[in-house]
Amino acid sequence: MHDDELHDEVFPDFPAPADGSPWQAPADLEQHLHELCEADDAYGYLRALAVEGLYRPVPATGTERADTESPLLTVDLPDGRKVAQVYTAGVLPRPHPSVVYEYVTLDSLAVGCPDDVDFLVVNAATPCQQFYLTTDDERAVWSDLHDKHHRSDGLANRVDTRRTRTPAPGSALLHGLACGAHLCFTNGDAWNTVDWHGAGYHNELGRLAEWWGVHDRDDWLSLQERLLTREVSPWYWDFVLDARTALVRRHGPRVDPELWRDEVEATLRHRAVETGGPDEPHRPGEDAELDQFVAHLRGLVGKVLRYEARFRADGLLPPDGHVATVAAWDIGRASKVARWGRGARYATHAELIKALERAPDAARAAYSSWDTFSAGYVLGRCLHFDEETFGSWYTDVLRAHRALTTDPDSPWLTVPFQRA
Repeated sequence: MHDDELHDEVFPDFPAPADGSPWQAPADLEQHLHELCEADDAYGYLRALAVEGLYRPVPATGTERADTESPLLTVDLPDGRKVAQVYTAGVLPRPHPSVVYEYVTLDSLAVGCPDDVDFLVVNAATPCQQFYLTTDDERAVWSDLHDKHHRSDGLANRVDTRRTRTPAPGSALLHGLACGAHLCFTNGDAWNTVDWHGAGYHNELGRLAEWWGVHDRDDWLSLQERLLTREVSPWYWDFVLDARTALVRRHGPRVDPELWRDEVEATLRHRAVETGGPDEPHRPGEDAELDQFVAHLRGLVGKVLRYEARFRADGLLPPDGHVATVAAWDIGRASKVARWGRGARYATHAELIKALERAPDAARAAYSSWDTFSAGYVLGRCLHFDEETFGSWYTDVLRAHRALTTDPDSPWLTVPFQRA
């Protein structure tokens, strides 16, 4: 156990203001639930839970990890009845070594709640606390509401902003969180919290394993460092973009595409002569391999030009704009992988903070604004996934860009890109 993990916040605890002033809910969902409590609308409260889902605490001590089939955590009342506790995302505390939180739907609670549990309490010890009986009739309502309102992707594509327990304005930490805004929007995650539980403990483990090949702490540490130092994306993407930047310095902003291709080829062949190969020592008989790679990079020039033309048509770039670097593709993902590593308990709290605080310097070294950062991120994502189909790998991230540059709650409108 690391020293930075030791704290008293095992379960949520949000007491109502002692002076009777309005409670500042941590997020929009909890504010809505608080209003429903005051209106005594228990059914509307359940409907909101059916959409969003919940988190249940599960004991996890030492290296022993919680299991998705482990029973609900319960509390015995003085009269012998049992209460099971679940929570919404906004009230979850800072991760603790003794407890993890697993995501559950209202339907899975209806099916899996043990028969000896008499009550379900949602958001215990908060001003939006609500109790429900666990009778068969009540559970049937939970399942029905789930079927009507829950969608597996229903929380995606939104700006979700926490109202409390957030980093200080102007801090490197807040800027580092904002660097991951694209992925936060796509996944429907709150962008400005470090009390990270994400999609629930086992879902965070699964996401890192499936998408990143990360299976333990050492894997996460290695990946996090490579993302922050921009060593995950292919080096030759920025090599091609740098060739155009060199031509712009020599000839002005309008660069002839064929001149750009020739510059890429000449620079690459010069590097091959100096180093024995574009990326490794040259071996006899590799001229054909080099020629093939040169052809690929000359083709990449055309691909970049076609993407940029589409970006201008869609308002992602200004009429005369272009992308100077795809650094944001690694930096933006580094911001989110830091949080996923915390959710999977591969990262300590201190390591999460350190990783997030490194992102702003990398972003500012490569870009001058959130708009240019976003364009670099979008191009990197398209080069990685889209293959010029202009399908969902592009349209989804374009949607995110438009929301992040217009929504009043977006970090890109509330967190200055440059230092004050």
